[in-house]
Amino acid sequence: MQKDLVQNKKAFHDYEILQKFEAGIVLLGSEIKSLRNHNASLSDSFVDLIDNELWLVNSYIAPYEFSHTCTHEEKRKRKLLMNKTEIIKIRKNLVEKGLTVVPLKIYLKNSNAKVQIAIAKGKKLYDKRAKLKEKSEKKEIQRALKYK
Repeated sequence: MQKDLVQNKKAFHDYEILQKFEAGIVLLGSEIKSLRNHNASLSDSFVDLIDNELWLVNSYIAPYEFSHTCTHEEKRKRKLLMNKTEIIKIRKNLVEKGLTVVPLKIYLKNSNAKVQIAIAKGKKLYDKRAKLKEKSEKKEIQRALKYK
C-alpha cells in the first residue's frame, strides 16, 4: 500500500521526465513524524551525486511541533538509498547526457518512507507554453462535449 505525503508538481511543468526510480531516504524521527503530517515541500529541491552516493538537497521538512528535545534542520541534505547499479545508471545519464535528477514525490510504502526520483531534461520556455496551450484546448473540447 502506498500513501503519498508530498508531491513536486513543479517538476512536471519544468522538466520532461525520462525515467523514474524509487529510493529509500534516511530520516530522523522528528522528520518522519512531520512528513506524516504533510508538513514538507519538494518545490526547489534536487538530487546531487556526491562520492557515488545520492543526496536529496534543499528539500524542506518542517520541524515537528511536539518534539522538544531533538529537532532537525529544516533544509539539510538527506541521503538516498539505492542499489549500486541504479546509481551507476543515474551517474552515466548525469555526466554523459547532461540531464538532471529531480525528486517527484515522497510516499510511504509498507511504513517506510520512499522518494520517487526521475532523470529529467529541462524544458524550454516555448515547450512550457505549448504544453499549457494544449492542455487548455483539451479542457475546452471536454467542456463542449459535456454540454452537447
